[in-house]
Formats: sequence, structure tokens, C-alpha cells
Amino acid sequence: MNWKVVLGLLTCNVLFMSASYTMLIPFLPLYLTSELGVADADVNLWAGTAFSVTFLISAVMAPIWGRIADRRGKRLMAMRASLLISISYFFGGIVTSPEQLVLVRLFQGFAAGLWPMDLAIMTLYAPRERLGVSLGIMQGTLTAGGVVGPLLGGVLAEAFGMRTSFYIGGLALFINFLAFTFIIKEPPMPADTEPLSKEEQSPWHLWHIPILRTMMIVSTLAQMVTFILMPVITTYIKYLAGAMENIVLAAGVVFSLGGIAGAIAAPLWGLFGTRRSYFISMCLAMSLAGTMLSLQGIPETLMPFAAMQFGVGLFMAGVQPSLNAVIAQHTPARLKGSVFGMLFAAQQVGGFTGPLLGGVVATYLGMHYLFPTAGSILLMLALFVWWRYIMNRHAATE
Repeated sequence: MNWKVVLGLLTCNVLFMSASYTMLIPFLPLYLTSELGVADADVNLWAGTAFSVTFLISAVMAPIWGRIADRRGKRLMAMRASLLISISYFFGGIVTSPEQLVLVRLFQGFAAGLWPMDLAIMTLYAPRERLGVSLGIMQGTLTAGGVVGPLLGGVLAEAFGMRTSFYIGGLALFINFLAFTFIIKEPPMPADTEPLSKEEQSPWHLWHIPILRTMMIVSTLAQMVTFILMPVITTYIKYLAGAMENIVLAAGVVFSLGGIAGAIAAPLWGLFGTRRSYFISMCLAMSLAGTMLSLQGIPETLMPFAAMQFGVGLFMAGVQPSLNAVIAQHTPARLKGSVFGMLFAAQQVGGFTGPLLGGVVATYLGMHYLFPTAGSILLMLALFVWWRYIMNRHAATE
């Protein structure tokens, strides 16, 4: 298949995947209180648990699915993930207690792995000189789902109830399953691909490559920042909005601002990284996002907070495309499934610890402290990448 056709198909796939996720996940705290009867005093703990269990299980499963993908086919693993996640969303719409919701989220963690397969397939189809732009487009589309999803989730919740969002999300993932089954083909290996050595066949081989190990740790911490606010941000928006009506819709709009910014900026960040350096792109994006996040807790009203959410989205969009491109460039073709499975696992560790840390900070220090906490982590990461891979140039060839 032509790489541009594959990029177009995967872009649609990623949009459906991301929109189905973001029409549900940001509203879990409200779902817990309005549909499952959780008291306001307990919602932060239940929301943090519901967020985190998925990441914990998927962190264990993702490397396993990645190795199976390298042996049995990346397309097959994408089909598996699409179908099982679709089923999990349907179950999410019929639960009647917070305990049942946690069990559904556990199953989602077992089923996860669609995004790393999308990345692995695209990195094998894309020409090297188009890799950064291709990954930037996919990251931008992933973020664009963050625009469509919360808006659609908010509208559906107001019109038909929050459970409807789960069923629509399940339908979107089932469409992805059909696309991988009947349209998208298994990516070909490059003509000069050599068989794996005995060392490369080891499950820990990729972790022993210094630059891959470092990028996975950076990605873990960046993902932790992304999710540190997730369990409580709808509650924070509710606090800023005061007595505003249609709070679910308002929260959806604020979420979407970051998605709009990211969808615009991610391809541009990818192009910038291709032309200058993926390390410079990564460092600049984390510096700007960290500064904006550190200041985001200052506003006491919703409008300036929403404007800063747009700014955070602009800058955070540059982090993951650069990380993905660096990892793809330093990984053998036959191990793309494994490496993106490991990367996904690393990100899930961040997604697991982020909501827990966010819940603890919000509960014991106050929600305002979440923003400088998240910003400081990003600024330290930017300083580390600048020191190791820009100032110390030889480290980039590890």
C-alpha cells in the first residue's frame, strides 16, 4: 500500500480511537457522582482508582502484545485491541456501581495496545524523510480527538445521558476493527532487513540501548504530567465556573481548547523536528509547556484558565512526536512492534502514577498546587534533555 494512503487511513483510525476515549474519560468523575452514586467527598479517590488501574494493567500487557505483533503481525494486534476495547466501552455503559466500573477499566487495560500498533505500522510505511511529519500528523489527529471527543461527550451527556457516550465510543472502535480487518494491510519489512540476532531476540534488548531507555523514562514522566490533572480537572472547572449551568458541556469546551491547539501545532512540531533536531523540538516544547502549566493555577475565573489551556495544548503537542521519531530512528524494523509496545507500557506507568499523584496533591494540598507540580516536572525534563542531547552531542548517537 502507498504510505500516503496508509497515513490517511491511520489518521481516521486514530481520530475515532481518540474521540471515543476523550468523550468518556474526562467525565468519569461526573459519571461516578451522577450515575453511580459516589459521594462528593469520595469522588477524587474513586476517579483516581478508575483512571489508574487501566494504566497499571496495560503497562504489563503492552510489551507482551508488542512482541506478539513482531512475530504474528501488527495488523492482527490492532484488530484485537480495537475489538476488545469496543466491548469494554459497551460494558462501561451498563455498570451500576463504582466497583463494576473499576473492573471494566481493568479489562480495558488488558485490551489496550491500539495506539502503539498504529505507530509501528506508520513508521514501517513512512519514508525516513517523512517520518517526523507523518508522526506529527498522527499526534495532531490524536489530539484532535481531544477536541471532538469532549465536545461530543458533553453534547451527548446533556441530550441523552452520560451512558450514551459509552455506546457511541464502542461503535467508533468497532469501525476501527472493521478497517483493520478489511482495508489496512500488514506493513512490509524494508528490503535490507536482516534477521534478528540472538541478543536482539531477548525481551530486554531494547531496554539495554541507552537512548531508547532514556526516551522511555522521559516519556513516562511527560505522560505523568499529562494525566496528573485528569481526575480532578472537571471538578476544578466546576469550581471556577461557579453557578454556571451546563457544567458538563462547559468542561467539554475547555478540554477541547487544548485539543484544538494540539491538532494545529503537532504537525508543525514534527516538521520543525525534522528540519532542526528532534531533541531541540522536544526540549523547547517541554520548556514552554512547563512554564504555561506552572502559571495555569493562578486564574480565579474560567476564561483566563481556558485561554491558558489552549497554550498548554500548543506546547505539549511537540513532546510526543519528537520522542516517537527518536525511538523509531534507533530501532530495527523487526522490533518496531516491541519498541512501541514498551513505549506504551512506559507511558501507562506515567498514566498510572499521574492520576494517583494528582489525587493525593489535590486532596491534601489543594487543586491549585497541581499546576506548579506538573510544570516543574516538565521544566526539569527539558533541562535534562538539553544537557544530555544538545549540550552533550555525542550522547545522541548512543
